[in-house]
Amino acid sequence: MTATALERAAVPADSGEVTLLIARRVEPGHEAAFERWAKGILDCAATFPGHLGYGFFRSAGGDAPWFLVHRFRDAEACRTWQESPERAAWFADCEGHHHTEIARRKLTGMETWFAKPGSTRPAPPRWKMAVSATLAIYPISVLGSLFLVPRLTALPVLLSSAVVACVFNVLMTYVAMPAVNRLLRRWLTP
Repeated sequence: MTATALERAAVPADSGEVTLLIARRVEPGHEAAFERWAKGILDCAATFPGHLGYGFFRSAGGDAPWFLVHRFRDAEACRTWQESPERAAWFADCEGHHHTEIARRKLTGMETWFAKPGSTRPAPPRWKMAVSATLAIYPISVLGSLFLVPRLTALPVLLSSAVVACVFNVLMTYVAMPAVNRLLRRWLTP
């Protein structure tokens, strides 16, 4: 195997599940039409082979975005959906819904927390990733149990769980994992 082929093989994003996270801004007064459209396109995607599930998160209000999440078995399943005539038809039929995509991220498993953008260095061993993720999520779980969960008891379980998942995910992605990676970088990738 050549050095270039070995480097390509080491890129964590080359295999595994793919999560597609899309943020869309909806103009006031058009939320109901957007919600019908979003649920329709998510349900349509769910019929595709390799689609593992989806999530739909309403805006927190004001200018805050709405989020659509797709999970796929692998990059090929994601590409099949992205290039499908069914998806194109949903986008051709979204006139008058007054929404625009403001962000899109393609995530490929826990390795994305450890891979440097543009790097071909392999991710750390899974056991090191598990230890790091545990160190990151533990304080979030404790603080969430003490301060967030008690304030959500009046909400339905599905909604309160969605709020907890969203908050934990954002904190893990943007606060906890970057901090843990900085603290453990020499141990993770000696």
